[in-house]
Amino acid sequence: MSRTDKGRLDALQAALAAEHAAVYGYGVVGGRLGEERRTEARAAYDAHRARRDALAREVRDLGGEPVAAAAGYALPFSVPDSTAAVRLAAELEDRVAGVYSDLVRAAEGDGRAAAALALREAAVRAARWRGGSVAFPGLAERAGTVTAPPTA
Repeated sequence: MSRTDKGRLDALQAALAAEHAAVYGYGVVGGRLGEERRTEARAAYDAHRARRDALAREVRDLGGEPVAAAAGYALPFSVPDSTAAVRLAAELEDRVAGVYSDLVRAAEGDGRAAAALALREAAVRAARWRGGSVAFPGLAERAGTVTAPPTA
């Protein structure tokens, strides 16, 4: 495996780990949200599940063994109510965007386009949950606020 392929595989595995964590996190979000935003949470949950499955296939196509989901994840803060659930959803999307920014850098061609699309979708979801956006989605997370794949 070339150095480029290894870097791409590592970035794919990080994105896959982030998607596993996001799927878990949205399970928490959905359980705490009020009815008015539950449809939005379900759509995000489904999107992350689809991306997770696609990333696992891509890892296998490169000859790798997809990183497995953890049995559970530590949440970054307590989520006792709907307000905290909305905050968690925005945090999950910010973390996923950060990992996809790494994949954009590591990928080429169609893979880079797919990673950029995933980054954009995460940034849009984060902005919707938060009620505002950041200047460079995915990059702010790399400036030291998030240094590891999300743990939900």
